[in-house]
Amino acid sequence: MFKGPRYNKAAYVELLGMQFTLFKLIRAKGVLAIEQHIENPRESTLFNRFPTFAGNHHAVEFVCDYMRMVTPGTNNVHEMEALMDEELETHHQERHRVVGAVQALADGTPALGIVAAVLGVIHTMGAISEPPEVLGHMIGGAPVGTFFGVFVAYGFFAPFAQSLRNIYESEDKYFLSLKTGLLAHVAGNPPVMAIEFARKMLMSENRPTFAEVDAATAALPAAI
Repeated sequence: MFKGPRYNKAAYVELLGMQFTLFKLIRAKGVLAIEQHIENPRESTLFNRFPTFAGNHHAVEFVCDYMRMVTPGTNNVHEMEALMDEELETHHQERHRVVGAVQALADGTPALGIVAAVLGVIHTMGAISEPPEVLGHMIGGAPVGTFFGVFVAYGFFAPFAQSLRNIYESEDKYFLSLKTGLLAHVAGNPPVMAIEFARKMLMSENRPTFAEVDAATAALPAAI
């Protein structure tokens, strides 16, 4: 949470470069040329050329699973898109369980603070026979629980939950870019157009320009 999203512009340039290399290999040598890469991704020279992508096992599995569907000849873009949407929605829900837990802390902590204040009042009532200076000290201490509950809820837990939500939504774009590029490729677009579709899915603050992507892909060696 304190580091922020794991993906920056360089990571997205790498992702687009990986897709370009993969699609270009298929165009040049046929879809069966990628079989060695998708069946054993850990040993793939293509994937390992892009360390940020290779280090994300969810992303690697995502690409490999859908490329396996393409190798036998599956090319129904609409059915594949529906399946991708379901998988990404499941992944989204799994990640947002953490956000829900932190948000529940933010919502519940003020109530716990009120309980602490009530307990302080009960304790004060038990000492009603004490002199005013003692009672004043005890009454003044009772609302401290409420203050602390509200403080940690809105000063820490609620911002933490929102920060995690923003990070996960930003990182969801990584998979959305993968999905869009794969679908554009399956639909028959050339590699340059497929990664342009994928690039357009990224948030503007991290989206590389067309020129940056073009320069990065031009420098990539051919895949084998």
